[in-house]
Amino acid sequence: MFDLNSLLRDNIKRLVPYSSARDEFKGEASVFLDANENSYGSPLATDYNRYPDPLQWKVKYRLADIKGVPPQNIFLGNGSDEAIDVLFRAFCRPGIDNVVLCPPTYGMYEVSANINDVTIRKATLTEDFQLDLPAIEAAIDDNTKLIFICSPNNPTANAINREDIEVVLNNFHGIVVVDEAYINFSKQKTLIRELTEYPNLVILQTLSKAWGLAALRVGMAFAGEDIINVFNKVKPPYNINQASQELALEALNNIDQVNAWIRETVLERDKLEFALKALPFVEKVYPSDANFLLAKTTDAKGIYNHLIEKGIVVRDRSKVELCVGCLRITVGTPAENVELINTLQSFV
Repeated sequence: MFDLNSLLRDNIKRLVPYSSARDEFKGEASVFLDANENSYGSPLATDYNRYPDPLQWKVKYRLADIKGVPPQNIFLGNGSDEAIDVLFRAFCRPGIDNVVLCPPTYGMYEVSANINDVTIRKATLTEDFQLDLPAIEAAIDDNTKLIFICSPNNPTANAINREDIEVVLNNFHGIVVVDEAYINFSKQKTLIRELTEYPNLVILQTLSKAWGLAALRVGMAFAGEDIINVFNKVKPPYNINQASQELALEALNNIDQVNAWIRETVLERDKLEFALKALPFVEKVYPSDANFLLAKTTDAKGIYNHLIEKGIVVRDRSKVELCVGCLRITVGTPAENVELINTLQSFV
């Protein structure tokens, strides 16, 4: 039985969140003398002298239309990394509690755990990069608070079997975090529709990938309202700046352009996979549900350095568990992909 109150740290239960000027006043006014802002404006073409909406309601209402989830079930963070860190700070007692990770996976889960002095228990993925359910079960104890599942997974690019995720959700009484940063490129549908069924589910998404807003640092968490209230209690008062809110809102009105880019990216991904497989030093290209490919090679370091010399940057993942000899390659524009393949063909 999921009991949110039993998972929260005692100090978070007692926490009285900071009340900002924009929390205490809501509505319209002509003179604002409550927040010690610069009343004269900003030395910019646009005035940014006023603090932004601390709960980013305009952006949340637009996201609610797109995602089909009430705005009260949305948290916006300074990248999804902020949502990850808030989960550790809210639910994990330093030096006592633990979390389960499924490597190879996104590295910030482990970094945040280490920053917050939370023990990591690892249930390594199977050889085909799927959940090892018996290993996850063996890793869980009474102090396990969070399980992180990245789907589509980074760096392996594949989606995790939905049935396996649901097994974890049904059998674990802590919080299951499903990171869907690359879900826009996948045939697998988001789990957002399942939020009403699983009160212990937190879904992470981002505007950094398909939406092309990596520089703005806007991440999203979707969860039951009680969990979102915890996020809002713990976060800094103005964690999303006004410029990011305005630009994100503008971008969210251009969904047709984003969908066109997604379709083209998937087409280019298939072409790039075919071209990579034809190279003699590429042993395998793993199936991808993301906007990147993981390629197993005979000389990852040599290929990486060869590309660097030609001004092309990929990611060497050969030191990551289960990824020996692997390069992670983002799907570029058609011209970039052609340049990549031509450069790889010159590697001896």
